[in-house]
Amino acid sequence: MEGFLLWIDQHQQMIYIVALMIFLGIEVIGRVPSVLHTPLMSGANAIHGVVIIGAIIVMGKADSDNYLALALGFLAVILGTLNVVGGFVVTDRMLEMFKKKK
Repeated sequence: MEGFLLWIDQHQQMIYIVALMIFLGIEVIGRVPSVLHTPLMSGANAIHGVVIIGAIIVMGKADSDNYLALALGFLAVILGTLNVVGGFVVTDRMLEMFKKKK
């Protein structure tokens, strides 16, 4: 418990920034009209490409006997890829709605 409190004390500014980002994100998303939720969410899912790159870096820097880091990196790559592909599928589906029908 002492180590956890010390970690919080050392990273207090970072914790405040993350908390403020959460509240700001909720405020921004809450004010978006419902018509724009689909493109906003598909764009946010496309940002998960950064997660994929980060997971690949973690897996590349991990020791070959560190199975936890390798497993979490592999899981992050799989889930990030699914999220990116899903975002593009949703965007494609949304754009199909605006095409003229024959």
